[in-house]
Amino acid sequence: MRQLLSGVAAARGCALGRARMRLPHRLEIEVSTIAADAVAAEIARFRAAVAEVRAEMRALRERLQGALASELGDFVDLHALLLDDPELLSGIDTLIRTGPYSADYALRLQRNRITAAFEEMDDAYLRSRIDDIDHIIERLHGALHNRKAALPGVSGDILITDNIAPAELAQLQAQGVVGVVTAAGSPLSHSTIMARSLHLPLVVGASQALLKARDGDVLLLDGGSGLVILEPDAADLRAHHARVTQVRQERRQLNRLRREPSRTLDGVDIKLWANAETRDDASEAHALGAAGIGLFRSEFLFLGRGELPDEETQFRAYRDVVLAMTGRMVTIRTLDLGADKAERSGLALRQEANPALGLRGVRLSLALAGMLRTQLRAIVRASGYGPVRVLIPMLSGIEELQAVRSSLDNAMRELRAEGREIAAKVPLGTMIEVPAAALALPSFLKLADFLAIGSNDLVQYLLAADRTNEALEALYTPLHPAVLRVLHDVTRTARRRGVPVTLCGEIAAEPAFAPLLLALGLDELSLHPSHLLEVRQAIRGCELTRLRADAPALLRARTRAGIERWLDAHRSAKH
Repeated sequence: MRQLLSGVAAARGCALGRARMRLPHRLEIEVSTIAADAVAAEIARFRAAVAEVRAEMRALRERLQGALASELGDFVDLHALLLDDPELLSGIDTLIRTGPYSADYALRLQRNRITAAFEEMDDAYLRSRIDDIDHIIERLHGALHNRKAALPGVSGDILITDNIAPAELAQLQAQGVVGVVTAAGSPLSHSTIMARSLHLPLVVGASQALLKARDGDVLLLDGGSGLVILEPDAADLRAHHARVTQVRQERRQLNRLRREPSRTLDGVDIKLWANAETRDDASEAHALGAAGIGLFRSEFLFLGRGELPDEETQFRAYRDVVLAMTGRMVTIRTLDLGADKAERSGLALRQEANPALGLRGVRLSLALAGMLRTQLRAIVRASGYGPVRVLIPMLSGIEELQAVRSSLDNAMRELRAEGREIAAKVPLGTMIEVPAAALALPSFLKLADFLAIGSNDLVQYLLAADRTNEALEALYTPLHPAVLRVLHDVTRTARRRGVPVTLCGEIAAEPAFAPLLLALGLDELSLHPSHLLEVRQAIRGCELTRLRADAPALLRARTRAGIERWLDAHRSAKH
């Protein structure tokens, strides 16, 4: 019987397939004790399971290439890190010895202890890590019983589950899963970002799906509207096929834009840069006509190595990206690691209760001056092969910019003295993602050659809202009057001084937001290569003169609803 199971739109796209149910994971294991003389063997069994899962994580990390390495790598690295957590492992060893319990039951007890502690924390970021612990516990339990952690799903399936980790999505798509429906989740979560990058339709918050659907039922999923139809009728199928045909035509039209300019209806060129992490990303960006690399993340060189990359290793990686862009500018961001990731790279200086507000970004680089010197030398050396500029993350004041400027100047003097071929100038810019940097901008703008607004962190810090916290979903939004005011003020201040500004982050990749960003004065956007053509198409449908004239009305909006009405009006005007 046909039923409508509405949820929240997360990742656009339509899918028709069979329902594949994955019930919420609960490690319900009865009390299980073992004989005293079996303790050593049981500990060995558990340690073998840990080694097996660690190898799975390593193999998965090595398989990730290009854009997937950028999007998934952090999550795989986090799960690998949990396998080395002494709180988890030594606690299980102790339970096996003192119970003496089976490894399965010890795993359940330790999981309950840790998650209970996390649930009592005030910090939403740390509470959200419970899902990561559950994913690792599930893998360990599977390894204890020689059960592969393969996800349920075959070609033509639509997975229905309570929630899903970002790293699972690529595996599901590789198996042929055509869509995902979750009972929980947020349209602003990391999983949603991953699904969009993969063009995998996703609907979240469909709480009734787990109750009403069964394995083998036919589902029709629309990730753009949040609509899920159980056992669609003939009219639904006709509408779906018509929509699929329309999407294919739209994709063909988009492909024609690969070599077209990102130019508004009134003839103004907008720069579309690409975010990248590997040479493969740069190659894709080049093929799609990106103006250059607006954000090259250098973190991948530092994670999962066990030691810091030396100057030569970094230089070769940066040089290869520069060569791949064949003369287009490459913006390399210096290391942006917080304490939650730094431990995996050998850079951790201390444990931190709240990594998002801790020793991360430029703060960590300045605390490790030798590491910063090595990275800057490698970047400057790469400038001998094409245009390069340096971007500082998490800056909050002029002192940090002055310190990095001094280090960059020293690196250039050293390399010239060594006879290296380097650029005459390597521009230095800063991320605007800490509210203090936005407010203090006039005081240090003369020291910056360019700016890059990191919208994801800026929105999070400005609104004091963790985007991974589902309870704050309504609050965490770029469509907040305060966010628009900051974007406008930063852009206007920089424009008056002749300093270019690029907007990075998820809002740059959303075609529907293009009119808003152009109205606020932005004319450079940096986004994932997979979204370049859609945003270019949106820009080509905008009339910049009219948008800028209507900017005062946008800035007068006092609510999210008012901003959405402004956007709706400009979308209607285009049609």
